[in-house]
Amino acid sequence: MGFHEDSLVDAICEIYFDISSLESLKPSTDVNLLFTKLVLTCIPPCSIDIDKLSKGVQEIRAELIKLCGEAEGHLESHYSDILASYIEPLENLTIFPYYSNYLKLGLLEFQILCRHITSVPNSIAFVGSGPLPLTSIVLALNHFTTTEFHNYDINPEANLQASRLVSNHPDLSKRMFFHTADVLETDNCLRDYDVVFLAALVGMDKEEKMKVVSHLAKHMAPCSILMLRSAHGARAFLYPVVDPCELHGFEVLSVYHPTDEVINSVIIARRTHAAVVLNAEKAAGALGRRTILPCKCSEVEAFNPLMHNCMVEEVAVEERLS
Repeated sequence: MGFHEDSLVDAICEIYFDISSLESLKPSTDVNLLFTKLVLTCIPPCSIDIDKLSKGVQEIRAELIKLCGEAEGHLESHYSDILASYIEPLENLTIFPYYSNYLKLGLLEFQILCRHITSVPNSIAFVGSGPLPLTSIVLALNHFTTTEFHNYDINPEANLQASRLVSNHPDLSKRMFFHTADVLETDNCLRDYDVVFLAALVGMDKEEKMKVVSHLAKHMAPCSILMLRSAHGARAFLYPVVDPCELHGFEVLSVYHPTDEVINSVIIARRTHAAVVLNAEKAAGALGRRTILPCKCSEVEAFNPLMHNCMVEEVAVEERLS
């Protein structure tokens, strides 16, 4: 790494030690200040390769992602309860401090998705929806206005909180559903969805994430779409990274790395036919190495959500293999 990257890693590690010394990660002045500082430190584009970080920094990164996940859960739970106190919760979503980011991410994912589907999805699943399912809400209200949304979370309290936000809404109360389940114990129903979103914090490390992806590859309908969230550069200190070349059972269509305040990268992939998956697995065993299923990605292009001057890099996966 260069001097800039070394200094950046040092700054992130310093913030980590400050965060890890907090007594609680529930919303407070200190918590808000430290996580805002962390996000602002990690957002600027940089060339950090997380695979080349030292073992000590890798361990700090893994712990930091867990702390970010815990803090995010507390923040969403806090604002979900506040929103539920309103007569019309969905009319007051702007009180959530990162709502504008969800609007941008929702538009980004909608436009990416529309490039690779031929009709409006009948049913979308979101795995890891949490107590404040803003992605589902934004997509249902603004983009897919006739689609059913099925939200999955392992935490029954999170689903209870989330359901309160839409229970009195004349439209979403009829199109948005909540299921308390571990996705790894969910199989046949996954075939009912045209699109499955996988939240960034479902699978906190590489092994857990790939276990979930493998399960989805086995049980999603052939040709259905998987939308994953990843992270790039220093943003990988905030969220787990998904390697597009390890999405066995899926044809990777595109990878997008935002460079504005939207944190997550977006990967879109299509579920391959069962026969293709089986043949790929056999080939991998025969060759004694991992098999990379076909990947199709366009050239690098500009992407401008909400007319903001934001460059989004679309990565050709083939370049990763050269």
